[in-house]
Amino acid sequence: MSKKIKRSGSFYVYILECSDGTFYTGYTKNIEARIGLHSSGKGAKYTRDRRPVKLAWVKEYKYFKRAFMRELEIKRMSRKKKEELVRSCLKINIG
Repeated sequence: MSKKIKRSGSFYVYILECSDGTFYTGYTKNIEARIGLHSSGKGAKYTRDRRPVKLAWVKEYKYFKRAFMRELEIKRMSRKKKEELVRSCLKINIG
């Protein structure tokens, strides 16, 4: 029997900036806990050797499918497009 995923609620798509300047993209139901896992080295294999990581971008979605599809879309973006996404978020949050 497989574990059922709750398909509505709060889902977060996020971009982390790693210590080597690379980006990692993921999604989660609990952003604070997930960032904590990445920071402690218990998150994704990719981020373990690239700590410390910092949250560069995050967006909340109401439905799982939308969050999952956005994560895939971001993962397919070029580095330049990811940088533009992060910068656009910073402008909105600062100003």
